[in-house]
This record gives sequence, structure tokens and C-alpha cells, in this order.
Amino acid sequence: MNLIKKLLEYYNNPKYKSIINYLFFGVCTTLVNLIGFYILDSIFNVERIIANFTSITISILFAYFVNAKYVFNSKAYGLRKVFYELVKFFTSRIFTMIIEIVGVELFVWLGTTNFLAKFIIQFVVIVVNYLISKYIVFKK
Repeated sequence: MNLIKKLLEYYNNPKYKSIINYLFFGVCTTLVNLIGFYILDSIFNVERIIANFTSITISILFAYFVNAKYVFNSKAYGLRKVFYELVKFFTSRIFTMIIEIVGVELFVWLGTTNFLAKFIIQFVVIVVNYLISKYIVFKK
């Protein structure tokens, strides 16, 4: 019970709340990405790069909405402002999409399976995405 109380104290501290939310929704976004990739690659046998690109794109859409609402508390209202923020978000994610696609191909070339390569590169992508979102896309 004491652990739960301590965790709630951290969560209610504005200094840690966005990091905790980002970690939670980052895991959710990563699951969307990995599950989508697994379904396309392993079940439907879609070519690896296309499966990777598609799963990343779906996870980017998911990530924008949860990051804007729950992590960075976006104050962008109105179609124009939301569109501008969405464009910044997608532009920044194109950079990490390139890292992810090249990283997966590199790990596969080094001998790992498609899914393991995808899983490994997620750790780099999560950190880079957080920094870009915090300091560029949703900066106050």
C-alpha cells in the first residue's frame, strides 16, 4: 500500500507526470507498432519494409493523439493550430521513422529476426521521439 501511495505522489508531481504518461503511452504506441508489424509481416507475409512503414505510420497517428492529450497537454485548438501541430509531429516522426527502418534493416543484415530487430530499435526511437516531442513539437 505504501508503494502505491509513493507512486501516486510521483504521478501527481508535475515534474514527473509527463514522463510517467509518456512512458505509459510510449509502451502503448510501441505495442501498436510491434503488433501491427507482427500481423503484417508474420501473418499476412507483407514485404518487411512495407510492413514496417505501415505499422510505424499507424503508431504515429496513435502517438499524436495520446501525446497531445495526455502527455504534453496540447493547447492547440481550432483546425489550423491542430493541423500545424500535427504537421510538426509527423515531420519529426519522419526522422525517427528513417532511424527505425534503417535500424531494422541493419539488425536483420547482422542476423537477427525481423521481429527482434524491430523490438531492439524501439528503445532508441522512444528516447528520440520523447526529446523531439518535448522540445520541438509540444514546447510551451
